[in-house]
Amino acid sequence: MIERREFAGLGGADHGWLKARHHFSFANYYEPKRMGWGSLRVWNDDEIAANSGFPPHPHADMEIITYVRQGAITHKDSLGNEGRTEAGDVQVMSAGSGIRHAEYNLEPETTRIFQIWIEPNQQGGAPTWGAKPFPKDDRAGRFVTLASGIPGDEDALPIRTDARVVGATIKAGETAEYPLGEGRHGYLVPAVGSVEVNGVRLQTRDGAAIRDEPTLRIKALEDAEIVLVDAA
Repeated sequence: MIERREFAGLGGADHGWLKARHHFSFANYYEPKRMGWGSLRVWNDDEIAANSGFPPHPHADMEIITYVRQGAITHKDSLGNEGRTEAGDVQVMSAGSGIRHAEYNLEPETTRIFQIWIEPNQQGGAPTWGAKPFPKDDRAGRFVTLASGIPGDEDALPIRTDARVVGATIKAGETAEYPLGEGRHGYLVPAVGSVEVNGVRLQTRDGAAIRDEPTLRIKALEDAEIVLVDAA
């Protein structure tokens, strides 16, 4: 089962400094049929204007993964962590028992991110933050694990949930496969380019909710950059 969710049909909001599209119910966008997909709760497609951003605010009991598509995001939190994450790279915040953080675009251009929230396996625990570069050349023609709570994924950023976030870059006409497995929930978005996923066509920034497809075969119809969540 693959349900295509066209980018143009997503919920959203325009705050001036922030233009957001929501693949799932979020903030003032409520769609009872899109409350999550397995343990995946939020996938926001955010465009943040230059020299603006999210001021300090709290979170608890959520795994928050930020995939930077263009520009860079600068993070500061109540633990004293600070860091700048550039396009193609990833940051992860395990909110745990509670943390306050701010995310700013201090660049002279618009920053574009995917903000992904996955429910943790258990509540509480010490909050953490981390970031890591993931060169696109290393993902050429294959999926690389970016963040994971699954044993064996020690090279990825750690998250506290039975899920992984993976990425791939695929040249036009080429294919890449991913073993989703039985009973798993996949959600796939092409950040760039159009693709076919097991024969279902997706345009740039469309979403695909996937279930009961043990193996995913992604064919790039044009040069593509793919992000996929594999969740329980």
